[in-house]
Amino acid sequence: MKRRWLWIAGVTAALAVAALAGLSLRSPQVQAIEMQAASLVRSLQFSARVATLSRVDVGSTITARVVEVRVKEGAVLRQGDVLVQLEPDELRAALTQAQASVKLIEARMAGLRSTGRTAARAAVMQTEATLRTAQTELLRTQQLVAQGFVSASRLDEAQRAVDVARAQQSSAQAQSLANAEAGTDIVQAQAQLDQARAAITAAQAKLAQTQLVAPADARVLTREVEPGQIVQPGKALLSLALAGPTQLVAQVDERFLAQLRTGQTASVVADAFADQRFGAQVLSIAPAVDAQRGAVEVKFSLDAEPPTFLREDMTLSVEVVTARRERVVALPLSALRNQAGSTGTDASVLVLDDGRAQVRRVRLGLRTLDAAEVLDGLAPGDIVLLGGTPKPDQRVRVKMQAWQPSVSTGPGALAAPAARASSVGAVGAVMADTVGR
Repeated sequence: MKRRWLWIAGVTAALAVAALAGLSLRSPQVQAIEMQAASLVRSLQFSARVATLSRVDVGSTITARVVEVRVKEGAVLRQGDVLVQLEPDELRAALTQAQASVKLIEARMAGLRSTGRTAARAAVMQTEATLRTAQTELLRTQQLVAQGFVSASRLDEAQRAVDVARAQQSSAQAQSLANAEAGTDIVQAQAQLDQARAAITAAQAKLAQTQLVAPADARVLTREVEPGQIVQPGKALLSLALAGPTQLVAQVDERFLAQLRTGQTASVVADAFADQRFGAQVLSIAPAVDAQRGAVEVKFSLDAEPPTFLREDMTLSVEVVTARRERVVALPLSALRNQAGSTGTDASVLVLDDGRAQVRRVRLGLRTLDAAEVLDGLAPGDIVLLGGTPKPDQRVRVKMQAWQPSVSTGPGALAAPAARASSVGAVGAVMADTVGR
């Protein structure tokens, strides 16, 4: 009897195990990952170009023939260096003529102040003596007419002689006053001298314009002038990049404006020098958005001296770290279910609890393209279901999956500008989000 009960118990246990095994085989298999602490990093990638602080075009202000071009493209200049020499012969002759005019007028003024004044004073003295003689003769004639010795016509002649002498005296006195320091002759000569000196200044300025010089320390970007060429005002002959801090300028899609802040760090790499990455940081963000392209201009300053391979307008790849969380619980976005909007903070996931799928509400923080920070609801060690469509409280079989989030490492991590959409109107900026263990 005892053996019979043992046999029945064994059969019952076997049937139970078989039933459980069958039930297990009928349970869906779902991929799952184990939650672990990780560092979560969000970054933006986009193209930028090299730009100096200022760029100027140098041209001629006169029409002349080019005699010599003293610089080549790429030349480093110091302020005042001669760039282009124009033909100066005609303007040099004009300067010589103006200088001769000044000397002529200065000689005339010296003559007015010396011999002119002496002659004027002598003329005044002579006319005064002539007037006294004529007046004496008039008085004597009047006496002779009164005594009847001469006719009255002699009196008229004597009077006319006095009038002429008086007029000559007035003229001599006027000429003497004109030769005085404040007289009209001196004032007129001084005005002519000032005009001639101004002509010298103008001629010197014109002559100086035959030499085109560097306005400041700079580097030659383009040269569009050759010896023998006739140049005219308004045409740029040389383009210069003024010395100053090298900056990077990027047009970033306005959708990512909220992620950018001044002072954020960036990593920069050029296509041709992929193994020479260098650092930068966000210097400024334009206050206005380009309405046509839907982009905002962002400028970067370099952390150190610019690499020697940088060229004006060179296209670079820039990766800006816009947010970072160290050692947080992160899960893939594919695990989220019943999410309250694409950017909502509340969502739900399915976790494995005692062999069954259970709904767990979670609160999210920082979000990247493929991962999200879990602020509340999950802890390291929890098993989160990824695939399949198990129902809540349904028994499931899990297949653990190694989740290795995308990590940006090395210079090659930045996409080449040529392989990326560089048109802001088409893509604007590519948001590259990375999670590092």
